[in-house]
Amino acid sequence: MALGPRLDLRQSQSLVMTPQLQQAIKLLALSNLEIEAVVAAEVEKNPLLESLSSDSEAAPAPNGIDRPDDAPALVAETSAADQLIAQGAGDADAPLDMDAAADIHIDDGPTDRMSGSGSLDGPSQGSGEAIDFDSFATAPIGLHEHLMGQARASLSGMDLLIATQLIGQIGEAGYLEADLLALAYGLGVPLAQVEAVLARVQTFDPTGIAARTLSECLALQAKEADRHDPCMAKLLANLDLLAKGALPQLRRICGVDEEDMADMIRELRAYDPKPGLRFSYDRPAAIVPDLFVQETREGWRIEINNATLPRVLVNRAYHVELSGGAQDKASKAWLADCLASANWLVKALDQRQKTIIKVASEIVTQQQDFFRLGVAHLKPLTLRTVAETIGMHESTVSRVTSNKYLSCARGLYELKYFFTSGVAAASGDGAVSAEAVKSHIKALIAAEEPQAILSDDTLVDLLRARGMDIARRTVAKYREAMGIGSSVQRRRQKALQGRAA
Repeated sequence: MALGPRLDLRQSQSLVMTPQLQQAIKLLALSNLEIEAVVAAEVEKNPLLESLSSDSEAAPAPNGIDRPDDAPALVAETSAADQLIAQGAGDADAPLDMDAAADIHIDDGPTDRMSGSGSLDGPSQGSGEAIDFDSFATAPIGLHEHLMGQARASLSGMDLLIATQLIGQIGEAGYLEADLLALAYGLGVPLAQVEAVLARVQTFDPTGIAARTLSECLALQAKEADRHDPCMAKLLANLDLLAKGALPQLRRICGVDEEDMADMIRELRAYDPKPGLRFSYDRPAAIVPDLFVQETREGWRIEINNATLPRVLVNRAYHVELSGGAQDKASKAWLADCLASANWLVKALDQRQKTIIKVASEIVTQQQDFFRLGVAHLKPLTLRTVAETIGMHESTVSRVTSNKYLSCARGLYELKYFFTSGVAAASGDGAVSAEAVKSHIKALIAAEEPQAILSDDTLVDLLRARGMDIARRTVAKYREAMGIGSSVQRRRQKALQGRAA
């Protein structure tokens, strides 16, 4: 066996993730609003990209700005368009890629439906959008500002400083989270003075503020309503028994009869256990749908929400201008990279929209009964089923359905919502969606009578009668997932409600 250097030829296959492919995969998993941020970053660093606002006209395109071609050799095939632009005949070029006026961009949202009739103030507005009255509203006053205004009006000197420290440690719900002894030591004042200032702060609006426990919060409100008698004080000191529904024991402790106890419970229900929340104005961010689904005479109509979809075009006129000035090799290579990157981004966005429409169409086809009849008719569906039907990989379908929301006549749903596990049918034919089972359980519990609370075993029998073969532990799991208590807890709660009514 000879030892020495030699040259060999070997043939092998490997999958290489190019930067463009990685970008296309990343775009699939993003929502329309996240896509807007990505496009803004690309436009900022690429001089050949032009971003159009959602309310601008898509056609006709400005002279020198058009859409990239649909062939792989992007740089080579743009030379003909560049020559037309250089000769002043840019309108003769008609590439076929990113068409912002295509059928997949039918509905731009509610504001676009108003564009034909003008805005709220009439045609003179010109924008076609309703006035956002919320933008004229002043910023609401927070809890701390509200309390400090009262403190400045009634306290001064060291008492105002103590009140400021106390108010600063009141949580969002209105409860005091401070250690009075540590606060007194830090300020160098007697504990009795801190407690006296706290008593003043507890008289501020809203009633029940700066309490340290739930019992103290309710007691402050009872005192304000002149209902804090010895019986009510004993009831507030034993709220744990009230939560357990131990009414006979509570009546013995408070020394009242059944009618008085019902009246006291009714009084407690009128109090606010979290008085500070009425000054909490944090509005949850509204979810913007990525798709619209509507049933028409011709069938199901699925549309991309173009109001949140960025519109990107390639400025070929600027490319021609830069090409005429680029002399060195590095500049030409940089310009070619910019053009290739711009073309690829527009192609990737177009392909993303087509993929989303394709996946959503199959979901609507599989779940037609849900869109027509409701959640009780939701069918079990997996990513693999959709992927095999439309000829895509399961991971692609997973990315498409991530962070995407669908708006239909029944409400707003995440695309992942339509993929649920199945429960075997009692007849042995097919399966029932887990979400459908939950809806049946919720409906049965909502319709139960206070004198006939349904146990989990009874729910199993009722579901089996409806064609759903489900175990008792599964019923308990679904019930707990929906935040519904056991039969014992529901019986106790309905008894309390009946006595307080």
